[in-house]
Amino acid sequence: MPRLSYRRALTRALADEMARDESVLVLGEDIRVAAANVTTGLVKKFGPERVRDTPLSEQAFTSFATGAALAGARPVVEFQIPSLLFLVFEQIVNHAHKFPLMTGGQCAVPVTYLVPGSGSRTGWAGQHSDHPYALFAHAGVTTVVPATPADAYGLLVSAIRCDDPVVVFAPAGALDLREDVPDPAPVPLGRGVVRRAGDDVTVVAVGHLVHDALAVADELADQASVEVFDPRTLHPFDWDGLIGSVSRTGRLVVVDDGNRSCGIAGEIIATVVERVRLAAPPRRVTRPDGAVLPFAPALDRAVQPGRDQLTAAIQLTLKDG
Repeated sequence: MPRLSYRRALTRALADEMARDESVLVLGEDIRVAAANVTTGLVKKFGPERVRDTPLSEQAFTSFATGAALAGARPVVEFQIPSLLFLVFEQIVNHAHKFPLMTGGQCAVPVTYLVPGSGSRTGWAGQHSDHPYALFAHAGVTTVVPATPADAYGLLVSAIRCDDPVVVFAPAGALDLREDVPDPAPVPLGRGVVRRAGDDVTVVAVGHLVHDALAVADELADQASVEVFDPRTLHPFDWDGLIGSVSRTGRLVVVDDGNRSCGIAGEIIATVVERVRLAAPPRRVTRPDGAVLPFAPALDRAVQPGRDQLTAAIQLTLKDG
């Protein structure tokens, strides 16, 4: 595979899975013209029966996907705007997610909800900029946030092959990243990875913020040895992998592009402190409580978590204890 952007890795994963399995179909708003630039070329290769534009009704096409999955298909539903997931929380959580549980495993609902452009899309304002992955993790839906092109490919492939609903958040801050992906392969759901080894503090970074965490770790290299842990899957979470890291470093900072209250960062910290005695209080870097991202780009950037806030949190954690 050539050098790929994160966005093209998603396209490649969709094309590979559609070629491998005729039951895979892609549907959503304006996907034939690839409005989100992820489904580029799919209709030409696989035809309009398997790459289906839908009416502008998220509730309708999300429910359609559930019915198609119950009938034997493996739909991939693309959402161009992450905030639209609020409209279909009922269809995903109460219907698709719970059907297998409420039938005692007699049915499968293999639907993948692909959300490119979620988070850090500057200037898209309050109704287009939510990053609600914590809601789906809370509800028990398999929830993944790839940080790299290789993981974008591998996690999307695993999501499509999973027999349960999976929500794949593809952050805008990562979509144009590029890397060599010489041996594309599925990435197991529920398994995190240490992106950088360290001894003094563990930084858990979600999605595109992994790259900010790596940059900060480089900048602080003469002050501290920072380990960067990428969970990749938020539910099920790789607690054993994270606990192993924090048990060695004794300190924890979480950076998360979600709201502070009831966010995934708070859950990560709570679970870790139940199992590990830390050398210093843990810290989290998130959007503010109740954050509604403003339209003005400068104000937008001020609200979102970034490198300066993460650097300060790491330095405070190192001073404590």
